[in-house]
Amino acid sequence: MHKSEQRYDAPMSEQVDFWNSWNRCRETQRGEVSLEQSKVVSSWLERLARTDLNIIDVGCGAGWMCENLVRFGHVTGTDLSDEVLKRAAMRVPSAKFISGDFMAMDFEPMSYDVAVSLEVLSHVNNQAAYLNKISDILRSGGYLMLATQNRPALERNDIPAAAEGQIRRWVDRHELSELLNDRFEVIEMFSITPQFNSGYLRYLNSSKLGSLFASIGLDAVNKFVKTSQEKAWLGWTIMALARKREVR
Repeated sequence: MHKSEQRYDAPMSEQVDFWNSWNRCRETQRGEVSLEQSKVVSSWLERLARTDLNIIDVGCGAGWMCENLVRFGHVTGTDLSDEVLKRAAMRVPSAKFISGDFMAMDFEPMSYDVAVSLEVLSHVNNQAAYLNKISDILRSGGYLMLATQNRPALERNDIPAAAEGQIRRWVDRHELSELLNDRFEVIEMFSITPQFNSGYLRYLNSSKLGSLFASIGLDAVNKFVKTSQEKAWLGWTIMALARKREVR
């Protein structure tokens, strides 16, 4: 499989094995992409000014984001990584963790105020059904706080082909808007965290160049370069804040 090709499905047993392996090293490591996603989601939650929210983190991986979410209310984390979630439950006893296929789980309809979904959309075989299920479990007017890989940016990178058990279906901002439009009102959508390991953008975003600018007091240049790329939709991540349409 070529690195840019998509993989639309994989046996569930292979998916479970893959995500247990993938998330194992993320129990202690946080990359720049994850940290910036966390900051955005936390800023959205802070705007709500509540500590009694019922929150579900769908595809929570190693549960690292749940650690940040518990200050805003009651948190449930779900993921295929059953082995990893056992350890997450010990690290974050104030959150509830449920392992298994989110699409096969039974949740009480309209029971959550907020659904968080970080880099999950591109790894499900039916994206519309996934978002519809999230909508079903959100209360009327509830919020979806979503991060997903930005296809135009990732296709500029040298990325290995999808591994066995890894579904890969990147979207661009237009595709994401279309997917959300049926059930949600999009409040904000933007890209963050430009990262490139090939082409001329590799040099523009190199840590050495950034360190050089910083060392001579030109941090503003680093900020300008980063912000300009994000505005041009060249960030690694698309962030979307959406509200479930009111049920009439």
